[in-house]
Amino acid sequence: ALHVKRLPNGNFEVGVHIADVTNFMTEGSALDEEASDRATTVYLADRRIDMLPKPLTEDICSLKSNVERLAFSVIWEMTPNAEAVRTEYYKTVILSRHSFSYEEAQSWIDDTNRHDELTEDLRDLMALSRHLKDRRLKAGALVLASAEVKFSKDENYNPVDVELYQLHETNQMVEEWMLLANIAVAEKIYKHFPNYAVLRRHPAPDLHSFESLQIALKAKGFPALDVATSASLGASLDAVVDKQDPFINTMIRMLATRCMMQARYFSSGSVASFQDFYHYGLAAPIYTHFTSPIRRYADDLVHRLLAYAINVLPVSQHYTNTTIGKICDNMNRRHTMAQRADRASAELHTIILFRGKTLIEPAYVTRLRSNGFLVYVPKYALESIVYVCESGETVNPWILD
Repeated sequence: ALHVKRLPNGNFEVGVHIADVTNFMTEGSALDEEASDRATTVYLADRRIDMLPKPLTEDICSLKSNVERLAFSVIWEMTPNAEAVRTEYYKTVILSRHSFSYEEAQSWIDDTNRHDELTEDLRDLMALSRHLKDRRLKAGALVLASAEVKFSKDENYNPVDVELYQLHETNQMVEEWMLLANIAVAEKIYKHFPNYAVLRRHPAPDLHSFESLQIALKAKGFPALDVATSASLGASLDAVVDKQDPFINTMIRMLATRCMMQARYFSSGSVASFQDFYHYGLAAPIYTHFTSPIRRYADDLVHRLLAYAINVLPVSQHYTNTTIGKICDNMNRRHTMAQRADRASAELHTIILFRGKTLIEPAYVTRLRSNGFLVYVPKYALESIVYVCESGETVNPWILD
């Protein structure tokens, strides 16, 4: 949940309020052990496998309208340019005024006839978030691209159609506030627990990983990407523009994403230099996950550390650099497994959807292999290989130019 309030001095008070999951999941309990092992909720094309039981995820820790709920809150005083002059952290009880979908919130903001209090609050949050985004981009944060799809199903749960998720500016607005909360909490817990704060870093990419993409860009007549810093890479990606085909820029951003290193959870005591805490993609010196404790165990650990830092809970004797490091290793492994399961599920549903059908759609060749080429179909966010020789053939009838 978000709130905003105009202050008499011309500044704004803004709050990010996250469900207080750890209030119901005590350290070392059976629930805590199971959540620690699962580490994440797994999202598949037709279902999700929850990290926590449904009474928590769908009721007790769901921030519903006009129902009091326990939350963990980060509250800032901000200038009209979204410069934080004060940051505070609280365990809170909140009463949400309205539950918006992104689409509904966007329609309220865009409706010039609406001037009620909630709509004006949304507009204030949006205006401040634009300042946050501009500042992030100037610092070198990357705007990459990925495609998520959703399947429509018939009464037998068989996929009958697939379409790309539609994003609104309100999606970006909420993301900006979540990013700011994550950074603020990372700074707080590292200040109090420099030896075992749960943080998330994103290493700079290996220059060699961009080689094939650089060759492809050169072949298309585009300038090479400058990957020395995230800021220079962002500027390079902005320059890849084909006026005849606007999707080319999105495609190159998607391919650049694949050249990146994976972001990883880590214990602050296991990394010698603060410079190595850096999150390359977000251009953030320090970062963590605080805003999704229902679906990520990392956020629950961070909630506990924040509660220790503000003296709401006594500091646990169980958490050390070693124990936190082991938990982070499992969270990284489970996160990778969940990503792979998500992709495999989407591929399976795509196969079922197109079974027995022949459709003709525009596609982009994204990579060449000795026995075929990879194509990407934007309409369905589908990537697959087209083979140019039969399996088992020793001589390829095609010449790779």
